[in-house]
Amino acid sequence: MAGRTMHAVQYDGYGGGAAGLKHVEIQVPSPKTDEVLLRVEAASINPIDWKIQKGAIRPLLPPKFPFVPVTDVAGEVVEVGPGVHSFKPGDKVVSMLNFRNAGGLAEYAVASVNMTVDRPPEVSAAEGASLPIAALTALQALRYSGTKFDGTGQPGNVLITAASGGVGSFTVQLAKLGNLHVTATCGARNIDLVKRLGADEVLDYKTPEGKSLSSPSGRKYDVVIHCTEGISWSTFEPNLAAHGVVIDLTPTPWTWFRSVVKRLTFAKKKLVPLLFTQDKEDLRFLVQLVRDGKLTTVLDSRHQLSEAAAAWAKSVEGHATGKIILEMGE
Repeated sequence: MAGRTMHAVQYDGYGGGAAGLKHVEIQVPSPKTDEVLLRVEAASINPIDWKIQKGAIRPLLPPKFPFVPVTDVAGEVVEVGPGVHSFKPGDKVVSMLNFRNAGGLAEYAVASVNMTVDRPPEVSAAEGASLPIAALTALQALRYSGTKFDGTGQPGNVLITAASGGVGSFTVQLAKLGNLHVTATCGARNIDLVKRLGADEVLDYKTPEGKSLSSPSGRKYDVVIHCTEGISWSTFEPNLAAHGVVIDLTPTPWTWFRSVVKRLTFAKKKLVPLLFTQDKEDLRFLVQLVRDGKLTTVLDSRHQLSEAAAAWAKSVEGHATGKIILEMGE
């Protein structure tokens, strides 16, 4: 497809939010060794996308401007690069693009075969695009806590904060697959949704009970999957079991400092910042769960690529229920 152009959305520098996004015509990229070129059918926005735009990881990301953001996509392979034998044109796939190159907000994108998996007919493009960062984060957080998904796991109690968000909605479902008793927090309007996802107890985070994080049944938590910000250790600590652990998915420098102190002092109750890793087999596992009807994607909203600014702004606001999806159309 050399020489062909495509529609894409990019930004030219740090800051600017949704207003900083620009619609442009740029060259369709070419796949290199161990890469495939995808016709993007759907992409999902994650908080890390706009945090990179704000400069949260400068100067590492993005490596240069202009930059086409978003890593989580689903689409169809249209061209394969040298050395690629596992995919062919016409294959439907789910992929997580490289953070440094990104490219998801475009009609075509280059993806590494190391983070690309087949997408069966039972999994829609929107469902597939919702998985990489959000569902992988949920899966890895639970696995770190010792949760197993093969039926051999031990029962335990877990607290999941911000359970109606992208990561939280997957965490609730995966925790139930892992044989855990789930207490979850969310806003009042999403309590019924979170119960339908499988939560055993749901707290409105704005109520006194929700702010204290105490389980209505009096249970102490073996693990907390902390999917939001602004909750202190002093709130978590009295609700933890003797060897309870808080796994923080949005760690601050203070989180890292307190985590180190607890390790050095051999504290029984631990605070752990989660380090996300790209794992192809984990992504394949999640796609199979969706195919088998064991994992559901909660879709907050769907937008066309022309509506990228509105979708971006919605994510920045921080109150999405589930995932925000962009669909490229034909």
